[in-house]
Amino acid sequence: MHEIICPHCGKAFKIDEAGYADILKQVRDPEFDKALHEQLALAEKEKKTAIELAEAKVASKLEREAAKKDAEIEMLKSELKSTEVAKETAVDLAEAKAESTLKEEAAKKGAEIDLLKAEIKSTEVATQLAVKEAVSAVEKERDALARDLEAKATEQKLLESMLKEAHTAELKSKDEQITYYKDLKVKLSTKMVGETLEQHCEIEFNSLRATGFPRAYFEKDNDARSGSKGDYIFRDSNEAGTEFVSIMFEMKNESDATATKKKNEDFLKELDKDRNEKGCEYAVLVSLLEPDSELYNVGIVDVSHRYPKMYVVRPQFFIPIITLLRNAAQGTLTFKTELARVREQNIDITNFESELEDFKNGFDRNYELASKKFKTAIEEIDKTIDHLQKTKEALIGSENNLRLANNKADDLTIKKLTRGNPTMAAKFEELKSEDSKSAE
Repeated sequence: MHEIICPHCGKAFKIDEAGYADILKQVRDPEFDKALHEQLALAEKEKKTAIELAEAKVASKLEREAAKKDAEIEMLKSELKSTEVAKETAVDLAEAKAESTLKEEAAKKGAEIDLLKAEIKSTEVATQLAVKEAVSAVEKERDALARDLEAKATEQKLLESMLKEAHTAELKSKDEQITYYKDLKVKLSTKMVGETLEQHCEIEFNSLRATGFPRAYFEKDNDARSGSKGDYIFRDSNEAGTEFVSIMFEMKNESDATATKKKNEDFLKELDKDRNEKGCEYAVLVSLLEPDSELYNVGIVDVSHRYPKMYVVRPQFFIPIITLLRNAAQGTLTFKTELARVREQNIDITNFESELEDFKNGFDRNYELASKKFKTAIEEIDKTIDHLQKTKEALIGSENNLRLANNKADDLTIKKLTRGNPTMAAKFEELKSEDSKSAE
C-alpha cells in the first residue's frame, strides 16, 4: 500500500499497487517524455552553441593571425620598397645583402606562418575533440535517458502484465468459486445449504479465535425450550470476566431449486425474539437470500429502524461485523464494568433481602408449625389430664371400694360366719377343742 497526500486539502489516503501504478503512469509518462525531450533539445542546443562558439573562436583567431601576417607583409613590402629605393643608389653588394636579408626574413616569416598554421590546426583538432566529447556526452546522456525510459516502459509493461495475469487468475478463481457454489446450491437441499453456511462462518471464526478472540464464547444455540432458537451465540468479556458484548447470529440461505423464495424480512421478527430470550445485546442475520438486492449487496445493512441493534450482512462481512460491534462495545466497557459492579451490589442487597424474607417466611412457617404442635401438645396434655383425672377418680373409687372391702373383712368373724350354719359352728368348735388339747 502507498500513502498519497492531496496537495489541496493535505489529507492522506492509501491506495493499492495497481491504483498507484496507474496514477504514476498518468503523471510520470507525459512529464518524463516532456523532460526527456527538453533535455535532448537543450543538449542539442548546447552542442550547436559550443560548435558555433568554437568555430567563432577559431575564425576570430585566424582572422587576427591573418591580419597580423598582412601587417607584417605590408611592413616587409614597405621595407622592400625602401630597400629598392636604396638599391637604386646602392652598389650591387648592398643589393645582394638586402636580398639575402629579405630572404632570411621571408624564411623566418614563413616558419612563423607554418607554426601559426600548425597551432591553428591543433586548435581546430582540439575544438573538434571538445565538440566530439560534448556531443558524445550529450549522446551518452540521451542514450542513458532512452535506456532508462525503455527500462521504465519495460517495467511498466511487466507490471501491467503481472497485474493483468493476477487479475485474470483472480477472475478465473472467482468464476470457479461461483460455478462451484452454484453447482453446490443446486445439488444440496435447503437444510444442507444452511448447514454449509453455518460451517463456513464457524470455520472463519475459529481460524481467528486464538489471535483475535481469545476470551470469546462462540457456540451453537442448542436451547430450544422456548420453542425456537438461533444458530450461534457470540459473547466476549474482559480479563475480569465482565461481559461487554453479546450477539445472536442467524444464518440463512436457500437453494436455487427451492420453489418458494424467502426474504430477509421474513426472519427478522423471530431473530429479535431469540435475541431477547437468550439475553443478547445485538442480533445479526448472515444471509445469502435475495442475491440480486442492491441494498444487501453493498455491505452491512442496519435494520435498527425495525428491530433495535439488528444488522443484516453477507457472509464476507461476518468477521468484520463481529469486530465492529466488539470494538464499539469495548468503548463502553468502563461503564458496563461500573454497571456490573452496581448490579452486583444490587444483587447482594436483593439476595440479603431475599434471604431475610426467606428467613422470615421460614421462621413464620416454623413458628406456625411449632404453634400447631404446641397447641396439639396442650390438647393432648389436656386429654391426658382428663384421662388421668378419670383414672384418679377411678382409683379413688377403687380405694373406697377396697376400704369398704377391708372394713368388711375386718368385720368378718367366726361367729358371723357360723351364724345360721350349725355344721360350720360344730366344725369350728371341734377345731378349737383340738387346739386346746394340743396346747395342754
